[in-house]
Amino acid sequence: MDKISIIVPCYNEEAAIPLFYREISKIMNKMKQVKFELLFINDGSNDNTLKEIKTLANSKKEIKYISFSRNFGKEAAIYAGLEHSTGDYVTLLDVDLQDPPEFIEEMYRIIKGEDIDCVGLKTDEHKEYGIFRRFFTSCYYKLVSKLSKTEMVPGARDFRLMTRQMADAVLELKEYNRYSKGIFSFVGFETKWITYKVPKRVAGSSKWSLFKLFVYAIDAIVGFSTVPLTISTIVGVLFCFISIVAIIIIIIKTLIFGDPVDGWPSLVCIMFFLSGIQLFCTGISGAYLSKTYTEVKRRPIYIIKETNYK
Repeated sequence: MDKISIIVPCYNEEAAIPLFYREISKIMNKMKQVKFELLFINDGSNDNTLKEIKTLANSKKEIKYISFSRNFGKEAAIYAGLEHSTGDYVTLLDVDLQDPPEFIEEMYRIIKGEDIDCVGLKTDEHKEYGIFRRFFTSCYYKLVSKLSKTEMVPGARDFRLMTRQMADAVLELKEYNRYSKGIFSFVGFETKWITYKVPKRVAGSSKWSLFKLFVYAIDAIVGFSTVPLTISTIVGVLFCFISIVAIIIIIIKTLIFGDPVDGWPSLVCIMFFLSGIQLFCTGISGAYLSKTYTEVKRRPIYIIKETNYK
């Protein structure tokens, strides 16, 4: 009998947990041919999320939980879940039910019948995204696909069912700064995609602000491409060339035509513009340097405070 491990990262989701378990239990009861392991990861919640998880775990032997000592982020929760899962197949689910559990049955049927390594969900529509956010999300995927050699599937969700072999391959990438969508693509393995429309959250609100998503996007670009460093170098060389040409033109105009050099306002504008370019390029270098700094310290990706694993 195959075993499926369901990893559920949670951060301040006390209202959603009972609703989530009600829906996921329907799937577990329906798929009698499969054994299930339900693994909740409490990512340092400051509400009653852990209490709700422990209430379920006390009555259901298939439920396991890991509680972090603080909030380490969803990426750390995903890694912890993969590291502690024991199933032949592993899936990731958001507790807010925007990843409909009923897809697990279809994903399992596909992965068994077509002899592939992963079945994932992607969307081209998100009901909770405004026009502004949808526009920048689209721009992000177009940009990262140009900058990175690792394929980033537009609209890809973390919700996927993967084989144990693929899960173990993901665990081999032990970097501290993690971007799971990129890592899933980097390790390879054949993936089939199912397109669906993301429903609204059943409870609570999204923990991802626009600023957090922007930082997350920067992490993805820095983690999977060095093209920005090349661009900053090219820009530097280009502006050096332009400045040399401008100096030659000024000298020629002064010596031959007697044209005086004036116009300090334009000079100030040019100085500010070039200073902005310099700071931009320095910022790109700093982003890569900061990631290197956090990686070489070799700090743990997460710290467990409490668990019911034996």
